Amino acid sequence: MGADRNRGPHPYHEVAIAGIYNTRQARRLPGETMHSLLVEAVFGACADAGVDVGSIDALVGQGPAELTYDLGLGPVTRAFSNLGIPAIRDAAHLITTGEATTVVVTAAGVGMLLDDGATAPWTRPTNELVVAYGLFTAAEFALMARRHMITHGTTPEQLATVAATIRNNGHVHPGAVYSGRGPFTASDILASPMIADPFHLLDCSTTSEGGCAMVLTRADRAADLAQRPVHILGSASDSFGAAYSQAPSWDLRGSGDDVPAGYVGRRAAQTVWRQSGLGPDDVDVCEFYDPFSFEIIRQLEAFGFCGEGEGGQLVMDGAIGPGGRWPITTDGGTMSFSHAGISTQQIQRVIRGVEQLRGACSTMQVAGAEVALCSNGGSGALFNDLMLLGVERP
Repeated sequence: MGADRNRGPHPYHEVAIAGIYNTRQARRLPGETMHSLLVEAVFGACADAGVDVGSIDALVGQGPAELTYDLGLGPVTRAFSNLGIPAIRDAAHLITTGEATTVVVTAAGVGMLLDDGATAPWTRPTNELVVAYGLFTAAEFALMARRHMITHGTTPEQLATVAATIRNNGHVHPGAVYSGRGPFTASDILASPMIADPFHLLDCSTTSEGGCAMVLTRADRAADLAQRPVHILGSASDSFGAAYSQAPSWDLRGSGDDVPAGYVGRRAAQTVWRQSGLGPDDVDVCEFYDPFSFEIIRQLEAFGFCGEGEGGQLVMDGAIGPGGRWPITTDGGTMSFSHAGISTQQIQRVIRGVEQLRGACSTMQVAGAEVALCSNGGSGALFNDLMLLGVERP
């Protein structure tokens, strides 16, 4: 496993993920603030790694300047980011360039939900498409799903099977916001109210509150810390434009190549496979972002796990469920575990990947997992970020 040594050192050879932490996740967290969750997450991730908070020399994510002051740090490198995998990649680059030794990536979301208690503000941004035409997030993703259904014959039952699988993963996870709410069948998903055809209510992600953090450090140092280090084997991002301000179109193409927006993430996946020297057959678990059920089918096709139009049947054959070839989103993802703001839920995909490779998942542990592919984003948002994790140093 690892990169072709004829190309020189692997870009993430010097980096390891040493600590992870999730605060409590809940529909609402009364009394908590963004800052209180971030502070808890930093201390929790450092304790998990076995490092002192005072050793932090870089903070990336949300609230880095405020955390620097309140934790008594400094001078430190700080970088603000509302993204998930790109923020982790920025932290890794600080280590590879020698600018930092111990970097903490932070994210939290609290007090963001609208008065109805169910609608997240990012689903209804104030732009001309939304205000005038009502093109909310579920409808944007539904456009992409419906095109795939028309082209390839993808069925509502296949989407519902994805949703039931992920929700059942969350049903058995003690830390999930919707723990104990199942089990679900595909019929249960199809019986829930229609939100944006073809998405029923239970095809869609939830809303919640919570925080998380991650410690990255030099790989040689991580080997002597409290946890088994997890390594970055590859990472890349694709985008076709600003999320939720341009209407998504499956056939949208840019100048770079002939990949349509419907398969955003394909070029990124090819980059990750090239960086790592691995491919889909080497992956043991897929911690894919799950804003809507169709996105799992689409990502399986975009990332090369199957051919175009074959994702629905792959799902029906049991490949993504417990004991399947590629177990998917094993904590329940945004549909069941948590959906606490854009950055938090995206970093949580990588946190769960780390847990899987440590062999330390409280539920749905994939036996002998050595390689995990994590993703953020989706076609309705016109972007995909990927990160491939492994137990061996590249």
